Amino acid sequence: MPHPHDADPVRASLAGIAALLAPAHPGVAEEVLRAHDSPHDYVSAFSDRLDDRGIDEPFDGLAWIALVDALAAHGLLAEFDWKEDPQEIRAQLRKLESRPSVDPWALFEADAAATLPTDEFLDACGRHYRETGAALAVLDIDSDCYPVVGLRAARADELTALAGRAGFLVHHLGTDSRRP
Repeated sequence: MPHPHDADPVRASLAGIAALLAPAHPGVAEEVLRAHDSPHDYVSAFSDRLDDRGIDEPFDGLAWIALVDALAAHGLLAEFDWKEDPQEIRAQLRKLESRPSVDPWALFEADAAATLPTDEFLDACGRHYRETGAALAVLDIDSDCYPVVGLRAARADELTALAGRAGFLVHHLGTDSRRP
């Protein structure tokens, strides 16, 4: 007999996102699904981590926050403040496990970009990553920060579709100059 969770499309989408963004880290999916299936248990287990975000009880977007935090804990996501220094952005993107094998910074005029605001700099990074076959995406947590993940550009639409089915937004950097 199938498990009741198997028919939950939001759960399936969250599991799909975790598998897409963290294929070598099954613990990411476990955390995300725990937040979805047992939000009170998740909040209790990860209270220290959630305190940093001002979260002390379950809410509708808890599984999405769990995804962001789990990806960051595994070196698969970098979270930037709305006024982050471009050099700090570059340093954190270089540390991502999902960085492309071809260095996109060779395509980037660092001096000219050093004065850009965070959203414009991230958008420029996204354009250069795409030139190497990679993509940068913001997992929108309805905040003034940018949780950024890397993935193959060919799978960017899949991420968007899965996030939409789960009820969350993803913005792809470098694809639309009006929106990071």
